[in-house]
Amino acid sequence: MLEHIIIGGGFAFAAAAQPGPLQAFLLSRIVTDGWKRTLPASFAPLMSDGPIAVLILTLLHNVTPGFESILKGIGGLVFLYFAIKTFFEWRRIRLGRPSIAQSSPQTLSQAVIVNLLNPGPYLGWSLILGPLVLEAWAENPADSIALVVSFYLVMLFSLALFIVLVGTTSFLGPKGRQGLVLVSSFALAGIAIYSLWSSLAQ
Repeated sequence: MLEHIIIGGGFAFAAAAQPGPLQAFLLSRIVTDGWKRTLPASFAPLMSDGPIAVLILTLLHNVTPGFESILKGIGGLVFLYFAIKTFFEWRRIRLGRPSIAQSSPQTLSQAVIVNLLNPGPYLGWSLILGPLVLEAWAENPADSIALVVSFYLVMLFSLALFIVLVGTTSFLGPKGRQGLVLVSSFALAGIAIYSLWSSLAQ
């Protein structure tokens, strides 16, 4: 079970720290409304991922195990690409170049819509979480539940922490953001390596 908790938590941290539409939304709301009013938006993934998870798991449940292995392999390659991309984002920040463009949604419901339109959850559930959840469920349902629970606990905590740190800028200067992006890159690389290894081992 510990392995699934670590994988779920590691993937969630990488997803939360990865620059994307939801993070751009959070940045825009912090600037206009402050971090306290933005904090509830950290629950957007919990509200939006349900339909995505049901859809993806239903589709994956009706395909052969070989296809799941292929998906996990593709997922490993995709997140290896994200890891490399994030590493170059870290280099760009380190060199003092401009970073993420901001977004404009202004409410929690709009944040949910942003996340529903974000390809990240679909990629995550179809290429990483979905196959892992089904594989864990076949061996021990408790492991599957632990994976999902750890993923969303770390996701919500990471997004909330992101909002607080960015909102209270004295806690997160350039070096702090550099460190967060670099850790995200390593976390994505770890998930990618695990997925590739798992697909080959099946």
